[in-house]
Amino acid sequence: MGLFKSSKGNQADSIGREDSQNYAPPPGPPPSHRPSNEEYHAPAPGPPPGHNYHLPPPGPPPSHKVDPPPYHDWTVIPDTALLPPPPTLGHEASPTSNASLSDADRAHDWCRTYPLIRPHQPAAVHLDSVKNGNLEMVRPNEFQGGLSKAGLGCWRGSTVPGGRDACLLSSLPCYFALADSPLVTGMKKIIYFEVKVLSYGRGRGSDASSLALGWCALPYPTWRMPGWERGSLAVHGDDGRKYVNDTWGGKDFTSAIQAGQTVGLGMVFSVPDTPPDYGSSPAKTPSINVDVFFTRDGIKESGWSLHEELDAQNDLGVDGLDGQFDLYAAVGVFGSIEFEVNFNKTRWLWQPSLS
Repeated sequence: MGLFKSSKGNQADSIGREDSQNYAPPPGPPPSHRPSNEEYHAPAPGPPPGHNYHLPPPGPPPSHKVDPPPYHDWTVIPDTALLPPPPTLGHEASPTSNASLSDADRAHDWCRTYPLIRPHQPAAVHLDSVKNGNLEMVRPNEFQGGLSKAGLGCWRGSTVPGGRDACLLSSLPCYFALADSPLVTGMKKIIYFEVKVLSYGRGRGSDASSLALGWCALPYPTWRMPGWERGSLAVHGDDGRKYVNDTWGGKDFTSAIQAGQTVGLGMVFSVPDTPPDYGSSPAKTPSINVDVFFTRDGIKESGWSLHEELDAQNDLGVDGLDGQFDLYAAVGVFGSIEFEVNFNKTRWLWQPSLS
């Protein structure tokens, strides 16, 4: 079988040879091929023929700023003297004496039950009494001791050894919100009184005897020292701290009040020097400036702005003290102490004309 050849295969070979002899490929390279040595010609400028092309409007896009924003030199340290002082840090407890937690809880419940009294228009006789310093001290049920009048606007008191906390209040407000507000009168208003510590005796347990002087809006729980509950502020003599609606341990302010010293506490209400910022929250823009000052033996020793920056977490604000409510003088006592309170300006060691 291997000796036979296919006649059909021989015929195909002869046809292929005839085609290669009769047809030749086109001259030159294929259309997509360009020799490396051929010169390149760029296309004509402009859009391709037949393309409907519109030029963009002159200038930058509307949202594009031509000039970059001014450079802020972050290496420059700001002048912190121009910033408000940071809030004074408070304490959780006093280093000298503290009331019981049950007394504090009872006072908080009492304040929630009895809100602050709205101010009333005072009678002319009441305004004259305050102007002349003809005020009395109201003795609360918690007060253990004696209280007697020693002259016009002058009261002398003493407490028993180990006496509990008690807050004595003036018989009339020293500040009438509807009559004394600088928004009503156009003038500043100063309220002030003095207390002389005659002697200290035996305290309450391990606590020392002491005294606090302050200001309160009514009603106020009189078994609590002034400054501990809402609508009150005070300087406490045992630790020298200031308390503003502060049920904790107060803030460092001055040194302790010693026996034989005369101390005073005043408040100044005035119209702000600059108009309020109407773009800010009303709660952040005080309508009345309120400054508190403390004197010792006739000399103004220190003070603070009621609207100073507060600690947002611990401070309870200044409700009741910003000139919107009537304010009464307050003297807090505990333990054994002898003291004298003066509303009569002729007896004051400090005089407003000297400030």
